[in-house]
Amino acid sequence: RSAPGVELDAAASLFRSLSDPARLAILRHLQLGEHRVRDLTEHVGLAQSTVSAHLSCLKDCGLVVSRPQGRASLFSLAVPDELVGVLAAAERLLEATGYAVDLCPVYGSHGARR
Repeated sequence: RSAPGVELDAAASLFRSLSDPARLAILRHLQLGEHRVRDLTEHVGLAQSTVSAHLSCLKDCGLVVSRPQGRASLFSLAVPDELVGVLAAAERLLEATGYAVDLCPVYGSHGARR
């Protein structure tokens, strides 16, 4: 068994990896299947370097995987069932709380940690 707090640290790291709207948009798009960086760039409307940086973060966190296809790489969800479950649970929680977290002065969309 892990030392006390290790599981909480890992959980906090997971939630930080999901805390960026662009990374969430990328993950949602990858629920549809494999995509190249170029496809994701067009979908989320960000620069290729930004999308690549987010994919690198998600890959380092174990949330996405890639495989080469020619000169490009195809990205997909590493653990699709679990990740879709977490995102669906988050949506249910937001609905149940009336999206109150968005009004939070610290973590809301206009909060200090934004």
